[in-house]
Amino acid sequence: MPRSTDHPTVVREGDALVFAGALLRDGVSALWPAALRVVGGARRFDLGAVTRIDSAGLALLSALSAQAGGDVLVVGEPAGLLELRAAYRMQMDLDFSRT
Repeated sequence: MPRSTDHPTVVREGDALVFAGALLRDGVSALWPAALRVVGGARRFDLGAVTRIDSAGLALLSALSAQAGGDVLVVGEPAGLLELRAAYRMQMDLDFSRT
């Protein structure tokens, strides 16, 4: 399991992508290739060890959710996620609201 640090990481554990660190603009771009390699068939995103998230981190998670086929269960609520989801009208599974 990844340690909680400011440097973002992602690993695959069963049907989950387990994220750790800060999902912020400066680190997210380096995380994309690793995340894309392990996203296929993921059904859960574990954000329990994520310290903070900004719009770039949310964009990463949303794109990965779409790559995984949508309807992903998000576990954990790092600082900033609730506000960003509300601002972008995103559902709990990180899909955009249809209303």
